[in-house]
Amino acid sequence: MSKDPLLQPYQLKHLTLKNRIMITSHEPAYPEDGMPKDRYRAYHEIRAKAGVAMTMTAGSAAVSRNSPPVFNNILAYKDEVVPWVKRLTDACHDHGCAVMIQLTHLGRRTHWNKGDWLPAVAPSHEREAAHRAFPKQVEDWDIDRIIQDYADAAERMKEGGMDGIELQAYGHLMDQFWSPVTNTLDGPYGGSLENRMRFSLQVIDAVRKRVGDEFILGIRFTADEDLEGGITPEEGLEIARRLKATGQIDFLNVIRGHIDTDPGLTDVIPVQGMRNAPHLDFAGTIRKEIGLPTFHAAKIPDVATARHAIAEGLLDMVGMTRAHMADPLLVKKIAEKREDDIRPCVGATYCLDRIYQAGDALCIHNPATGRELTMPHEIPPADTRKKVVIVGAGPAGMEAARVAAERGHDVTVFEAAPDAGGQVRLTAQSERRREMISIIDWRMDQCLARDVRFRFNTFAEADDVEGENPDVVIVATGGLPHTEVLTEGNDLVVSAWDIIAGDVKPGKRVLVYDDAGDHPALQAAEIIANSGAHVEIMTPDRSFAPDVMAMNLVPYMRALQDKDVRFTVTYRLKAAQKSGNMIKAVVGTDYSKFTEEREFDQIVVNHGTVPMDELYFELKPNSKNLGSVSQEALIFGRPQPLDANPGGDYALYRIGDAVSARNTHAAIYDALRLMKEI
Repeated sequence: MSKDPLLQPYQLKHLTLKNRIMITSHEPAYPEDGMPKDRYRAYHEIRAKAGVAMTMTAGSAAVSRNSPPVFNNILAYKDEVVPWVKRLTDACHDHGCAVMIQLTHLGRRTHWNKGDWLPAVAPSHEREAAHRAFPKQVEDWDIDRIIQDYADAAERMKEGGMDGIELQAYGHLMDQFWSPVTNTLDGPYGGSLENRMRFSLQVIDAVRKRVGDEFILGIRFTADEDLEGGITPEEGLEIARRLKATGQIDFLNVIRGHIDTDPGLTDVIPVQGMRNAPHLDFAGTIRKEIGLPTFHAAKIPDVATARHAIAEGLLDMVGMTRAHMADPLLVKKIAEKREDDIRPCVGATYCLDRIYQAGDALCIHNPATGRELTMPHEIPPADTRKKVVIVGAGPAGMEAARVAAERGHDVTVFEAAPDAGGQVRLTAQSERRREMISIIDWRMDQCLARDVRFRFNTFAEADDVEGENPDVVIVATGGLPHTEVLTEGNDLVVSAWDIIAGDVKPGKRVLVYDDAGDHPALQAAEIIANSGAHVEIMTPDRSFAPDVMAMNLVPYMRALQDKDVRFTVTYRLKAAQKSGNMIKAVVGTDYSKFTEEREFDQIVVNHGTVPMDELYFELKPNSKNLGSVSQEALIFGRPQPLDANPGGDYALYRIGDAVSARNTHAAIYDALRLMKEI
């Protein structure tokens, strides 16, 4: 038997968990019609098959109709959820994996224009900044109904085969009652801590009566809101003691912080550039003081940190949720002593940021996550070994090389730069985003282990490629910054990438014009601001940097707001003109004919990239498919047809930014779904 602390079994009440690694409750926003159907089941099943001891579904399955999801959550208040839950739990149980679900009422953390258009309810009229609804202050009859809704939902989950449930009490209705910041009620539910906890204890009583003593019941709660006037660590400990004293709670899942604002949420669930496991010691204190089984997850991305958490007795079960989105085979690789093969979570938080913009959770560099029904996490070998030549070693080219090598092909990669990485390597030069380089480093290790040949410092031309006698050619040459966006003066501007790469030094009075809305503009602005310059970030959009998204925006704001930086929305840079030693910016707007002129000594433009596609078009006439891609074959997982030019010498495809300016996930997804069929 392994001596690894992570691989030791753990007894939770009557339930034997086969190791100490769990996936904490989270909502990837995969339900269909509020139900956890096949996509949802497949997502959890593959992680169960790979050996995780317990998976928790649903970051907040809704127990009541007046708790409508603000993104695509499971609707636990509907009876039809039961058979879908049963299919999911049966699938995970077949692999020895326990399954639980998180139930909640969102309280004010929703909006009245969702679902059935019922007013949000909370223990005060104060709105939550993140979701902006002004709630109705809850009445006694609301409370009675919601308590029964919790019990009904818990009964459905038990009927669906769940091993237990977790009640959610951080930022939602339960701890909205607990916190003096959000509870202005009088009488039995407001004022003293005893009164503020009354609703939660009544819910726990009602659930226990409905599901019995054996069913596992835990609570994920904030033991410290880290908010002026909110729940303090001392009060959090007292709440935990009172929960334990009920004799009805089987585990605590510890949270520190508040989630009513983007900065608060980001401190609870840290993104890249922030400290790993910032709340782990705090969770360990709760475990030591209270003595209940204790779980916790908050940026525990690597095996070493998880192992430390268990070995030092800080936790009983360690949550590695985003780590499992990056690599669902994590536990299997630990057990097989293949930790170096684990695809790392780079903390990009593309997964969560997409959810909070009403998308579905996707990992920035594992495009199979959430697509388990169509994309493989383990690459099957090809029937026939082929010679594959890839031009470009950015994220698209590196993924193409990795997948081709795992298929068993003979792979050669040309790269003009001295190192792999492309834009990701430039991005990682920013200290806060240095974790991004693991996207490339992991693929390089995987490629070298499979004898992929790299020819760096080689600007490949058509003769170089065709001289390899390839069966397949992949053009992954990326793109060049697009700065030709003005009616005049394009020669007077520099690109955001010029600043990030250090090819151009920051000016003293700088306009950063962002017409793309992604990271490079803010990265460049941060570099310029750190130099002591005045920076104005301008966008024609009604909000700046929309593709950076909420949680990733927080570190930029913290880095920029104490500097000489201004943000200007809804204004468009029209032209640039030389004006002595300065550059005159002609600024207009899409909303009227208004224009004005302002002077800067540097103008930085972020407007995406234009494809470096010359090589592709040189190779196209000699290819069997003339470069064409069947969208049907690509989407439905079939080999690409090669009948456009039967006399051609090789199949030719281009991927990533060599096609059009997109993002890292799109580039890697291009490579995976094409190469898995070659």
